[in-house]
Amino acid sequence: MERLGKEFLQLNKEEAESVSRLNIQPTRVGFQCSFYEDFALRGIRVDTVQPGFVSCTLKVPPRLTDKSGNLAKGAVANLVDEVGAAVVHVEGLPMNVSVDMSIAFLGTAKLNLLVRFFFFQTGLPAV
Repeated sequence: MERLGKEFLQLNKEEAESVSRLNIQPTRVGFQCSFYEDFALRGIRVDTVQPGFVSCTLKVPPRLTDKSGNLAKGAVANLVDEVGAAVVHVEGLPMNVSVDMSIAFLGTAKLNLLVRFFFFQTGLPAV
């Protein structure tokens, strides 16, 4: 079983070449964005910001797709986590919050499709 799992995680030649072409820029002094955040959030456009609400659009990039060419479910969950934090963030207060995410997968989003995300704060209002 362990061997099968390791084989599944191995990159084929095309995938290995694609990874080798990644251009990873160093984090700039005073710039808090990590490689992980840059990888996940690059290309997202914030369309609307209101208290307790954010809407964004994203053209599905190759780096966030699964082997079938669909926006990966893990990428969707990550976007919900990262952008959802902005919805509940209150300037000047620490980000010590508990979040309950609810994600409804109603269909698949193919490579280069423009996708819109809506984030709502529910429950208690921000202090």
